Amino acid sequence: MVSGATVESSILDVDLAAFESGDQAARRAVVDGTMRSLATGFVYVRHDLPDDLLDDAYGRLADFFALPRERKDRYTVPESNGQTGYTGLLVETAAISDVPDWKEMLNWSAPVPDGHPLRKRFPHRYGDPTLPDEDLPGTTEVLMDFHEATLDIQRRVLRILAVGLGVDEGFFEVMLRDGAALTRALHYPSMDAAPGDEHVWAAEHADINLITALPRATAPGLQVKVDDGWIDAAPPDGHVIVNTGIMLDHLTNGAIPPGIHRVVADGPGERHSVVQFCHPTPWTMLAPIPTCVTPENPLRYPTITASDRLEQVIWEINLVESGRRLD
Repeated sequence: MVSGATVESSILDVDLAAFESGDQAARRAVVDGTMRSLATGFVYVRHDLPDDLLDDAYGRLADFFALPRERKDRYTVPESNGQTGYTGLLVETAAISDVPDWKEMLNWSAPVPDGHPLRKRFPHRYGDPTLPDEDLPGTTEVLMDFHEATLDIQRRVLRILAVGLGVDEGFFEVMLRDGAALTRALHYPSMDAAPGDEHVWAAEHADINLITALPRATAPGLQVKVDDGWIDAAPPDGHVIVNTGIMLDHLTNGAIPPGIHRVVADGPGERHSVVQFCHPTPWTMLAPIPTCVTPENPLRYPTITASDRLEQVIWEINLVESGRRLD
């Protein structure tokens, strides 16, 4: 049900199945373990994602990133601000840094119908997925299946968090409608090819969203910031890494902090991973949950829309094409 990874890490691993089909004691143990682990901003969750789906998706994405740069550039979507399609090397930059990350990305989300109001109001987030079927036929179907399967895991994790926060188990469900989640494939090339010693794969940062899921990475590198410094994120086999984001910190009035992390190379090799950012629908009002506002933890944050908070961070991390923070 719940077990500890190491004393140093304080990141626990929990079992979704025990929460969903166990007795009341088993469910309580999963909730308690998850909430304790999230003091670090991270928890390892045993998942039921099919291995063949993961193998197919990760294989196709590795093939995409191996394409020549001019082929990858054809999947860049102008004015998408890094929310759809391909983003090349040395663009995204951590908010606390002036040095761009040594990584490239491919992003996709679930589409909504042409007439949907979200598509009209947020075209840079709600266009059709731009995926490399022209070079790798059948890729869109595989990656959309991967997107939906991973989002299902995220929904189930948020039910655990809702119980832990003292609200209805379905509290987060309404926030997850209409394709707000973003899946991002990342390729971190060998640091031997980086243009300078100042670059890292991904500098210290917190994600903007509610929670993030990372089912698999092809090499180590993810590190978590804790009181004593940095520790490696090393989940048991069959577990997805889940970390918390800035929007969850806002909703919980700081009761669940964002997971601060970085990705650093340990050797000359490259790294592939895929993460999914679980966003609330853009028009969600981020207001602290009443159960998280107490005399001991007075109200910290004013209300803001999810779209406005996201736009702030997109600019901070240098993805606004019409006015980048850094040239």
